[in-house]
Amino acid sequence: MISTPPKHFRVRSFVGRNSRITAAQEQAFYECLPLYGLSTESGLLDYDAVFGREAPRFLEIGFGSGHSLLALAKSCPEQDFIGIETHKPGVGALFQGIRQHALTNLRVYHADAVDVLDQCIPDASLEGIQIFFPDPWQKRRHHPRRLIQPELVKKLAAKLKPAGTLHLATDWEDYAIQMMQVLSEEEALFNLAGMHQFAPRSPYRPLVTKFERRALREGRHVRELHFAKR
Repeated sequence: MISTPPKHFRVRSFVGRNSRITAAQEQAFYECLPLYGLSTESGLLDYDAVFGREAPRFLEIGFGSGHSLLALAKSCPEQDFIGIETHKPGVGALFQGIRQHALTNLRVYHADAVDVLDQCIPDASLEGIQIFFPDPWQKRRHHPRRLIQPELVKKLAAKLKPAGTLHLATDWEDYAIQMMQVLSEEEALFNLAGMHQFAPRSPYRPLVTKFERRALREGRHVRELHFAKR
């Protein structure tokens, strides 16, 4: 049985990290934040105003250094992408990529995903949401801190359009099992791979990240879940 956080505990999408930010990342962060950054203080997001067009919109929560999100935005110029990350070096690195490739279809929140979902993302507005390798909180007593909990999944489902997809990946088997249970119990979603079945590797996760490389070195198998909104 999956434990749930006590009522006074608020699940957040991040873990504090002390990674050093490079001078180039720091410069990109401050120079590009006014150009490509979004703020929770602006309230509900007007996609057409931000991107200057109508297009399918996708959200990635916790993009790390942004390699896979950058690759998606480059390969799918007809689609718009929004990334959420609290890790400042990662945001700076993604800004470097956006500027280098002159991308116009990618915007970034440097904020907690729960706040962004509650305050900024309109309901039934996204074609897809992806969360790759969220912190596994390996110790059992810390499992309630894991991001993928019923309340959060219900929020995610509300933000998807009908037939919009929720795509998760983890390299921790027990977390994959928990993800499967939580998503399978959400009535608004159904499993595209079949009931209780993990999905094959998706072409929308094109790059092997440092998390996946480490998992492969340590003999762990990456599990993917691909659900859609009814």
